[in-house]
Amino acid sequence: MPHPTTDAVPQAAPGALRQSRMAVAVLFVLAGAVMGGWAGRIPSVRDQLGVSDGEWGLIVLAAPVGVLLSLLVLSRIITRTGARTPSIAGAAGMLVLVPVAALAITPLALVGCLLALGLAQGLLFGPMNALAVEVERGYGRSILSSFHFWFSGGQFLGGMLGVLAGVLHLPPAIQLAASSLLLAALYLATLPFLPDTQRVTGDPPALHEPLSAVPDADPPRARSWTPQLALLAAIGFLTSINEGGAVQWSAQYSVSLGGGIAIGSLTLVCYSLAIAVVRLVGDRIVETIGRRLFLQLSAAFSALGLGAGLLIGTVPAALIGFACLGIGSGCIVPTVMTLAGNQPSVPSAKAVALISLGEWPAFLLGPPVIGGLAELVGLRAALGVIVVGALLIVLFAGFVRDRAVTPAGS
Repeated sequence: MPHPTTDAVPQAAPGALRQSRMAVAVLFVLAGAVMGGWAGRIPSVRDQLGVSDGEWGLIVLAAPVGVLLSLLVLSRIITRTGARTPSIAGAAGMLVLVPVAALAITPLALVGCLLALGLAQGLLFGPMNALAVEVERGYGRSILSSFHFWFSGGQFLGGMLGVLAGVLHLPPAIQLAASSLLLAALYLATLPFLPDTQRVTGDPPALHEPLSAVPDADPPRARSWTPQLALLAAIGFLTSINEGGAVQWSAQYSVSLGGGIAIGSLTLVCYSLAIAVVRLVGDRIVETIGRRLFLQLSAAFSALGLGAGLLIGTVPAALIGFACLGIGSGCIVPTVMTLAGNQPSVPSAKAVALISLGEWPAFLLGPPVIGGLAELVGLRAALGVIVVGALLIVLFAGFVRDRAVTPAGS
């Protein structure tokens, strides 16, 4: 029998809510660790292919293309099946495909692997944020930055394993395969507690009830893009350029300044650790100063810190500059997701999926733009794109309407 359509969202039991929060946090750890491990070994993978900055920028374009292909249908998938099913498929795909990608011995083979990896990423990243918003609404307060803290913690862990593997001269595929096995064990242990989001078809959930237990009042073809969602997507787009630039180029930038492979991985670790620290306290700061001002101050700090680091142009300055970028940008996406998930007239899971669709083209454009500019003016100057993006966020955030979390049951 279909669930009744209503605006009332019953509160989940506290024990179930805690278990759901833990299971969703593991998804974020998994995603961060897989991507951090891969990013930390990018210099080694690139060396075994022997490609230039511009060629590498085109190769890694395959991953965001895959993401965009999945995001084109993700909103409909989530509204019909909930976010749980695509998140499971995406997590499994990422665990398998990253070690396989590290085995690629030709650029074409790596392009194929990264395209498939992008499809898996798209199936995981949007849905896991939708699940996090669902849990946040159960708590009735801002906790989304804490989920992204676990992503950063996973990214830091993956990056540190990359540093260790680089020092020990372990092949990237061996390191990444071992990491995937450990992450798979943790993931399977918490999978029974993974919640689901609201469906809008009127059909009851088959196995795992969403925390809210009822569908959104809006039908699937209710309001989609609104001016505020478009603005939030633009901020997410610019933030993704910053994050993509840091993940793809921070290690290579330090290597270009004279640091070794281990120092290159350490640059990514500094960035990831800074993000983790700010996400640990981000929810409290947001609740204190408001989301709009928080977005503006965060982006300004990113621009100032990384800009100064690039101007100085030394390895220590690179480490500090990317750490500043991490501090400034770490809570922008969680804040944007919370604002999107609490927009009126748009189902929260659908809004989060739309924001993901809006922000991911940055990963499609960012790597080749920075790589192409690096061929012309050098990598140091090309990374100025990130600084410009942060300054634009400061401008756009001034037009954001601040919204509190809509508690479950209200």
